[in-house]
Amino acid sequence: MRNPTLPEELTVQVELPTIMPRSKRRPSVLRTEAQQAVESDPEIPNLTEAELIERIQHLRKERNAIILAHNYQLPIIQDLADFVGDSLQLSQQAAKTDAPLIVFCGVHFMAETAAILCPDKKVLIPDPEAGCSLAATITAEEVRQWKQQHLDGVVVAYVNTDADVKAEADYCCTSSNAVKVVQAIPEDKEILFLPDMFLGLYVQRMTGRKIHLWMGECHVHAGFRAEDIVNAMHAYPDADLLLHPECGCVSQCMFALAEGDLPQERTFVHSTGGMVRHVRDSSAPIHLVATEVGMLHRLKKEAPQKQFIPVKGDAICEYMKTITLPKLYRSLRDEVYEVRVPEEIAQRARRAIDRMLEVV
Repeated sequence: MRNPTLPEELTVQVELPTIMPRSKRRPSVLRTEAQQAVESDPEIPNLTEAELIERIQHLRKERNAIILAHNYQLPIIQDLADFVGDSLQLSQQAAKTDAPLIVFCGVHFMAETAAILCPDKKVLIPDPEAGCSLAATITAEEVRQWKQQHLDGVVVAYVNTDADVKAEADYCCTSSNAVKVVQAIPEDKEILFLPDMFLGLYVQRMTGRKIHLWMGECHVHAGFRAEDIVNAMHAYPDADLLLHPECGCVSQCMFALAEGDLPQERTFVHSTGGMVRHVRDSSAPIHLVATEVGMLHRLKKEAPQKQFIPVKGDAICEYMKTITLPKLYRSLRDEVYEVRVPEEIAQRARRAIDRMLEVV
């Protein structure tokens, strides 16, 4: 049976895209304001985990709040959430909720997206310094400068970007619909894809379109190498491989697939939401997972009878792990920290986000 996550034909030759050089330091989350606040709080340090959970459950009902959590969040945060999903799923859930208060357990750009989609609701994030190394690789001013070099180009911004960057884009996309978004753009248009170069390379391979790429990367996914994949598949010959398209090895793996060095029938490129759907439907007893390790908790809950092996056990995003139980409680108790996007930026960004939601 043909693998639906791969193109009909895998060509080995590919024209290298135009890549802008990037060099930016990742922001630190070792000692955030929110962390210091919970440590100095007169109540929180004295509460047990069970007491924190009890108070959170009480407050969410009292406030009529909904808790959204990304698949990479700590297990206890995922278990408390009303909805757990990937970026696209969380955007969709935020857009349709009736709850007046949204507590977003993810990273800041995700909470910004929820605030843009829900201007009549209050959106909180338990730690506003929960950022993203990928989003930090590009600014709105850099997008404007890049657009000046390609005046007729169509800008496709991965959802892992700040709101003011989205405001400069024509389309947003997620890892689950990036290929469809690019396919929807007329073929005579130049495409500027930002900020993830590995996802962009994957989209270029899948669509056959020439794409100008911004040289950004997720520091966690960039750490995956083709040899990690090959070694894992040799160690577990009966396993399916679930590979996130942000991984630094995606392009190499596509070449390896074309050469027959990786089995096409057992290799699947998926967003985290796609990984959940895959394990529900697949008959494979073992799944190798090439993404952030927080995903393993979600997959085990979806298919407890199966075995999940991380390709890299140290693939941990410190930004996702910044959201903790004490911070979640404080966010609900004190209604901090509210995420607001200036109206002018929100209106422009919403145009690109709405286009993303239309292409599912």
